[in-house]
Amino acid sequence: MEKNSWGYKELIYLLIVTFLFVPFMIEGLLYYLLNEVIQNDLYTGTSIGLVMAIVFTTSVYLVALKPHQLGWDEVGVRSFSKQYWIRMLGWTILLIVASISIVAIMDVLQIGIDNHKTKSLKQDMNGFTFSIGFISAAIISPVYEEIFYRGFLYKWFRAKWGVGIGLVASSIIFTLVHIPTYNTLPINFLSGLIFAWTYEKTGSIVPAILIHGTVNGLGVILTAMA
Repeated sequence: MEKNSWGYKELIYLLIVTFLFVPFMIEGLLYYLLNEVIQNDLYTGTSIGLVMAIVFTTSVYLVALKPHQLGWDEVGVRSFSKQYWIRMLGWTILLIVASISIVAIMDVLQIGIDNHKTKSLKQDMNGFTFSIGFISAAIISPVYEEIFYRGFLYKWFRAKWGVGIGLVASSIIFTLVHIPTYNTLPINFLSGLIFAWTYEKTGSIVPAILIHGTVNGLGVILTAMA
């Protein structure tokens, strides 16, 4: 993977978006205002997810790409070798098995907080709500999260301090933003490591998007069946 031309300024700006603007203005204020109008946690949560996708991808473009006259391939939006599909399958199976095991252990320990969309999906299950939940979890979230957390964040840390720190640091941040769903935090960290590693080996975020989407989609299906 090639070096990048980003400095601390780009990192600070995008971390401000991640830990200040999004939590307070979008997940906090905007969520409250939308839910007052929509009166449905699932629809509100999905709308917020779409807004977050726009905010994160736009922020990456305006902060990391446009000022340096770079294209989306700089954050890994590119094709990858067909030979990697077999390894992708292996990583997907590993992550699914690990996720189910971790959730079971956390459930036994009675650790966990369901998110609003999961609760709403369980309470108002039909074809339409399932489709909304699936699209949000399996398509929208994986795309913008991989662009930011792997395409930008992992690449930034890797360029500064190497692969090891890049893997751990980007995965820790990816984990922190999923608080307070504590029962998924170990899964988030493991996922972050796997997604960043596939980016490292292929130079593309597409494998991570596909694995991410598959695991999230399976989670929605299992939630619907529960």
